[in-house]
Amino acid sequence: MTERPRRTAAPIHLHAEEGTAPAGPTLRVVHEPGGIDLVAAEAAAGQFLTALGISTASESLRGTPGRMARAYAELFSPRPFDLTTFPNDENYDELVLARRIPVRSVCEHHLLPFVGTAHVGYLPGARILGLSKLARVVEHFACRPQVQERLTKQVADWLQTHLEPKGVGVVIEAEHSCMTLRGVQATGSSTMTSTLLGLLRSDARSRSEFLALTGAAT
Repeated sequence: MTERPRRTAAPIHLHAEEGTAPAGPTLRVVHEPGGIDLVAAEAAAGQFLTALGISTASESLRGTPGRMARAYAELFSPRPFDLTTFPNDENYDELVLARRIPVRSVCEHHLLPFVGTAHVGYLPGARILGLSKLARVVEHFACRPQVQERLTKQVADWLQTHLEPKGVGVVIEAEHSCMTLRGVQATGSSTMTSTLLGLLRSDARSRSEFLALTGAAT
């Protein structure tokens, strides 16, 4: 028997490079090793299919347990990234918004996917963030069993803590296959959640601008 490699993942760890603080130039966001055992996952997937009356004896299904294990391992393994920030030399104080960031995650209640888009914005403080990092933060928290409400708040809280802006807003709209493919089978329905912090929560003008630009106010 050929031994299969093991993949590992674990909760988030932050590694600040020399001379940096939480809102400093670079913060490495990684998962430390430990957690995913593809060999055990493949065996469990085979038993799961057998228990549901699905035989994996045919050529087309023989590799399905391994593919299932690798697919879920990929869904639960966010890529490491550098949270790169830069001085806000121009004292820019208007909204920075990244719209329609793709979201893919897995409902923790049924382990079925939910997919959609996220709109993430902030009012800069002393530092500004590389724009691609907003998408990276969304991906980081989406790559685990989730509920949409928690995911929305985790992204906002994390940016508020590590970027220290004047305000943060996150809106996520997603379609949940646990709702559209089973149970009520509400095909075409979507769920919208939002978290607003700082001035994007307390200042009516800033809040209205953010919600209007994301389409959440319509």
